[in-house]
Amino acid sequence: MSEMKKIKTALVSVFHKDGLDELLAELHKNSVQFISTGGTQKFIESLGYPCQKVEELTTYPSILGGRVKTLHPKVFGGILGRRELAEDQEEMAKYEIPEIDLVIVDLYPFEQTVATTNDEAQIIEKIDIGGISLIRAGAKNFKDVVIVASKQQYQPLLDIVKEQGAQTNIDQRRWFAKEAFATSSHYDTAIHAYFAK
Repeated sequence: MSEMKKIKTALVSVFHKDGLDELLAELHKNSVQFISTGGTQKFIESLGYPCQKVEELTTYPSILGGRVKTLHPKVFGGILGRRELAEDQEEMAKYEIPEIDLVIVDLYPFEQTVATTNDEAQIIEKIDIGGISLIRAGAKNFKDVVIVASKQQYQPLLDIVKEQGAQTNIDQRRWFAKEAFATSSHYDTAIHAYFAK
Protein backbone atom coordinates (compact mmCIF):
# COMPACT_ATOMS: atom_id res chain seq x y z
CA MET A 1 0.00 0.00 0.00
CA SER A 2 1.27 3.43 -0.92
CA GLU A 3 2.25 6.33 1.30
CA MET A 4 1.25 4.86 4.65
CA LYS A 5 0.88 7.46 7.41
CA LYS A 6 0.70 6.64 11.09
CA ILE A 7 -2.00 8.24 13.26
CA LYS A 8 -0.28 9.44 16.43
CA THR A 9 -2.53 12.32 17.53
CA ALA A 10 -6.26 12.80 17.00
CA LEU A 11 -8.37 15.92 17.50
CA VAL A 12 -11.87 14.81 18.46
CA SER A 13 -14.72 17.31 18.76
CA VAL A 14 -18.19 15.99 18.01
CA PHE A 15 -21.85 16.81 18.60
CA HIS A 16 -22.99 13.19 18.06
CA LYS A 17 -21.11 10.85 20.39
CA ASP A 18 -23.15 7.69 19.72
CA GLY A 19 -21.01 5.03 18.09
CA LEU A 20 -17.78 6.86 18.88
CA ASP A 21 -16.69 4.73 21.86
CA GLU A 22 -15.68 1.66 19.83
CA LEU A 23 -13.54 3.76 17.49
CA LEU A 24 -11.87 5.58 20.41
CA ALA A 25 -11.15 2.22 22.09
CA GLU A 26 -9.40 0.91 18.97
CA LEU A 27 -7.41 4.13 18.51
CA HIS A 28 -6.38 4.11 22.19
CA LYS A 29 -5.28 0.48 21.84
CA ASN A 30 -2.99 1.70 19.04
CA SER A 31 -1.46 4.41 21.30
CA VAL A 32 -3.21 7.37 19.59
CA GLN A 33 -3.19 10.51 21.78
CA PHE A 34 -6.42 12.51 22.04
CA ILE A 35 -6.99 16.28 22.05
CA SER A 36 -10.54 17.52 22.56
CA THR A 37 -13.02 20.20 23.61
CA GLY A 38 -15.72 20.52 26.25
CA GLY A 39 -18.27 17.73 26.28
CA THR A 40 -16.27 15.47 23.97
CA GLN A 41 -13.20 15.74 26.20
CA LYS A 42 -15.31 14.74 29.23
CA PHE A 43 -16.79 11.86 27.20
CA ILE A 44 -13.30 10.58 26.25
CA GLU A 45 -12.11 10.79 29.86
CA SER A 46 -15.29 9.02 31.06
CA LEU A 47 -14.18 6.05 28.91
CA GLY A 48 -10.90 6.03 30.83
CA TYR A 49 -8.61 7.51 28.16
CA PRO A 50 -6.27 10.46 28.77
CA CYS A 51 -7.21 13.54 26.74
CA GLN A 52 -5.54 16.93 26.39
CA LYS A 53 -7.89 19.92 26.46
CA VAL A 54 -7.71 22.15 23.38
CA GLU A 55 -7.45 25.07 25.84
CA GLU A 56 -4.19 23.61 27.18
CA LEU A 57 -2.81 23.44 23.65
CA THR A 58 -3.91 26.94 22.59
CA THR A 59 -3.60 28.58 26.06
CA TYR A 60 -6.95 30.25 25.28
CA PRO A 61 -10.28 29.42 26.92
CA SER A 62 -13.43 28.70 24.92
CA ILE A 63 -14.78 32.23 24.35
CA LEU A 64 -17.83 34.11 23.07
CA GLY A 65 -20.31 31.59 24.39
CA GLY A 66 -18.43 28.69 22.79
CA ARG A 67 -18.31 30.32 19.35
CA VAL A 68 -14.50 30.27 19.39
CA LYS A 69 -12.80 27.12 20.68
CA THR A 70 -10.61 25.51 18.03
CA LEU A 71 -9.92 28.50 15.74
CA HIS A 72 -6.24 28.88 16.61
CA PRO A 73 -2.88 28.49 14.77
CA LYS A 74 -1.79 25.65 17.10
CA VAL A 75 -4.83 23.64 16.01
CA PHE A 76 -4.96 24.57 12.34
CA GLY A 77 -1.17 24.58 12.01
CA GLY A 78 -1.15 21.03 13.37
CA ILE A 79 -3.65 19.94 10.73
CA LEU A 80 -2.40 21.96 7.74
CA GLY A 81 1.36 21.63 8.29
CA ARG A 82 2.93 19.72 5.39
CA ARG A 83 5.02 16.90 6.79
CA GLU A 84 7.34 16.69 3.78
CA LEU A 85 8.10 20.44 3.69
CA ALA A 86 11.14 21.44 5.75
CA GLU A 87 9.91 25.06 6.09
CA ASP A 88 6.57 23.91 7.54
CA GLN A 89 8.33 21.54 9.93
CA GLU A 90 10.69 24.31 11.08
CA GLU A 91 7.79 26.69 11.75
CA MET A 92 5.83 24.00 13.59
CA ALA A 93 8.87 23.36 15.81
CA LYS A 94 9.44 27.10 16.35
CA TYR A 95 5.84 27.76 17.44
CA GLU A 96 5.47 24.41 19.26
CA ILE A 97 2.67 23.21 17.01
CA PRO A 98 1.97 19.47 17.37
CA GLU A 99 1.16 17.37 14.31
CA ILE A 100 -2.51 16.35 14.24
CA ASP A 101 -2.92 13.25 12.06
CA LEU A 102 -6.63 12.54 12.53
CA VAL A 103 -9.57 14.94 12.88
CA ILE A 104 -12.90 13.53 14.05
CA VAL A 105 -15.49 16.29 13.95
CA ASP A 106 -19.12 16.73 13.03
CA LEU A 107 -21.36 19.73 12.58
CA TYR A 108 -24.06 21.38 14.66
CA PRO A 109 -27.47 20.02 13.58
CA PHE A 110 -28.52 22.98 11.43
CA GLU A 111 -31.17 21.19 9.35
CA GLN A 112 -32.78 19.55 12.39
CA THR A 113 -32.92 22.94 14.13
CA VAL A 114 -34.59 24.59 11.12
CA ALA A 115 -37.11 21.73 11.06
CA THR A 116 -38.03 22.13 14.73
CA THR A 117 -38.05 25.90 15.38
CA ASN A 118 -38.64 29.29 13.76
CA ASP A 119 -36.42 31.01 16.34
CA GLU A 120 -33.87 32.73 14.10
CA ALA A 121 -31.33 33.32 16.91
CA GLN A 122 -31.37 29.60 17.72
CA ILE A 123 -31.02 28.67 14.04
CA ILE A 124 -28.10 31.08 13.48
CA GLU A 125 -26.24 29.62 16.48
CA LYS A 126 -26.39 26.23 14.75
CA ILE A 127 -24.29 27.52 11.82
CA ASP A 128 -21.05 25.72 12.57
CA ILE A 129 -17.79 27.67 12.15
CA GLY A 130 -15.03 25.74 13.91
CA GLY A 131 -16.28 22.34 12.75
CA ILE A 132 -16.62 23.27 9.08
CA SER A 133 -13.15 24.89 9.19
CA LEU A 134 -11.61 21.75 10.74
CA ILE A 135 -13.28 19.61 8.07
CA ARG A 136 -11.93 21.75 5.24
CA ALA A 137 -8.43 21.87 6.76
CA GLY A 138 -8.28 18.10 7.33
CA ALA A 139 -9.62 17.34 3.86
CA LYS A 140 -7.27 19.83 2.18
CA ASN A 141 -4.25 18.17 3.82
CA PHE A 142 -5.39 14.59 3.07
CA LYS A 143 -1.81 13.72 2.07
CA ASP A 144 -1.02 13.70 5.80
CA VAL A 145 -4.32 13.78 7.67
CA VAL A 146 -7.41 11.57 8.01
CA ILE A 147 -10.65 13.56 8.28
CA VAL A 148 -13.77 11.93 9.72
CA ALA A 149 -16.54 14.47 9.11
CA SER A 150 -19.62 12.61 10.31
CA LYS A 151 -20.60 9.56 12.32
CA GLN A 152 -21.21 7.71 9.03
CA GLN A 153 -17.41 7.49 8.70
CA TYR A 154 -16.74 6.06 12.19
CA GLN A 155 -17.20 2.50 10.96
CA PRO A 156 -14.98 2.77 7.84
CA LEU A 157 -12.13 4.13 9.97
CA LEU A 158 -12.73 1.49 12.66
CA ASP A 159 -12.48 -1.24 10.00
CA ILE A 160 -9.18 0.22 8.74
CA VAL A 161 -7.66 0.49 12.23
CA LYS A 162 -8.72 -3.07 13.11
CA GLU A 163 -7.21 -4.38 9.86
CA GLN A 164 -3.98 -2.38 9.54
CA GLY A 165 -3.47 -0.61 12.87
CA ALA A 166 -3.51 3.17 13.28
CA GLN A 167 -2.22 3.90 9.79
CA THR A 168 -3.80 4.72 6.46
CA ASN A 169 -2.72 4.83 2.84
CA ILE A 170 -3.16 7.77 0.46
CA ASP A 171 -6.22 6.26 -1.28
CA GLN A 172 -7.98 5.82 2.05
CA ARG A 173 -7.19 9.39 3.11
CA ARG A 174 -8.40 10.72 -0.24
CA TRP A 175 -11.69 8.80 0.20
CA PHE A 176 -12.23 10.38 3.64
CA ALA A 177 -11.48 13.81 2.13
CA LYS A 178 -14.06 13.22 -0.62
CA GLU A 179 -16.67 12.25 1.98
CA ALA A 180 -15.74 15.31 4.07
CA PHE A 181 -16.28 17.70 1.17
CA ALA A 182 -19.64 16.00 0.46
CA THR A 183 -20.60 16.68 4.10
CA SER A 184 -19.50 20.34 4.01
CA SER A 185 -21.17 20.89 0.62
CA HIS A 186 -24.49 19.48 1.85
CA TYR A 187 -24.28 21.59 5.00
CA ASP A 188 -23.62 24.86 3.17
CA THR A 189 -26.40 24.05 0.69
CA ALA A 190 -28.84 23.70 3.61
CA ILE A 191 -27.71 27.04 5.09
CA HIS A 192 -28.02 28.71 1.68
CA ALA A 193 -31.55 27.31 1.30
CA TYR A 194 -32.52 28.78 4.67
CA PHE A 195 -31.24 32.24 3.76
CA ALA A 196 -32.75 32.05 0.27
CA LYS A 197 -36.28 31.55 1.67
